[in-house]
Amino acid sequence: MSRGFLTLLHKELLRFLKVGVQTIAAPILTAALYLLIFGHVLTDRVTVFEGVRYTSFLIPGLVMMSVLQNSFANSSSSMIQSKITGNIVFVLLPPLSHFEIFAAYVLGSMVRGIAVGSGVFIFTSWFADLSFAAPAWIVVFAVLGSAILGTMGLMVGIWAEKFDQIAVFQNFIIMPMTFLAGVFYSVTSLPAIWQRLSHLNPFFYMVDGFRYGFFGVSDVSPWTSLVVVCVALAVTGVLALRLLASGYRLRN
Repeated sequence: MSRGFLTLLHKELLRFLKVGVQTIAAPILTAALYLLIFGHVLTDRVTVFEGVRYTSFLIPGLVMMSVLQNSFANSSSSMIQSKITGNIVFVLLPPLSHFEIFAAYVLGSMVRGIAVGSGVFIFTSWFADLSFAAPAWIVVFAVLGSAILGTMGLMVGIWAEKFDQIAVFQNFIIMPMTFLAGVFYSVTSLPAIWQRLSHLNPFFYMVDGFRYGFFGVSDVSPWTSLVVVCVALAVTGVLALRLLASGYRLRN
């Protein structure tokens, strides 16, 4: 690890920690409100997994949703902010490799995503009993999911030329894909056509595999989810590195 990489990573961490109320506390509050509203209304009316109350079922989905959305938000906002203010030049001029730039942005996003997800879990776990059937799967899918969304955020930040484009991508692609990934329901409760469409959503495998770590029950095998998620990370990682290497919309 070069000194330049560590400096860039440190900058990425400080960037969101300086405004922790906005970047960490606010998403935790939002997830808590989802739990209080949906949990209060549906906990005695909906049973998804045998022996698992709906409130308990909902918490892992909310945690993973927070991890994914905040990982994406961190790298995308950091990159577009650097481009608009012009300080991206201080990232490109030092002798940093494309992989080091990639790793610093993505690792910073992963830290924020997992920090928010941990906060959501700590807060919401007071409202339900949770088991830990396979803790290793929880860690694996949290790490891989945050890495994928951090990478996607980096790519969108490179592509975008203004904040509006980031907002459009987040509101019309990231948020719907997250909400339709089984955060609030099991896809087995959907009609067959919607189940098939859900299986085309890579976010579904991140949420489903993560939830398996708590209950030992999932809509698809966690190994299937792991393969899909690893492929998604490989594809997005290669694309992001190619964008960085080409200097696309960075060296204009």
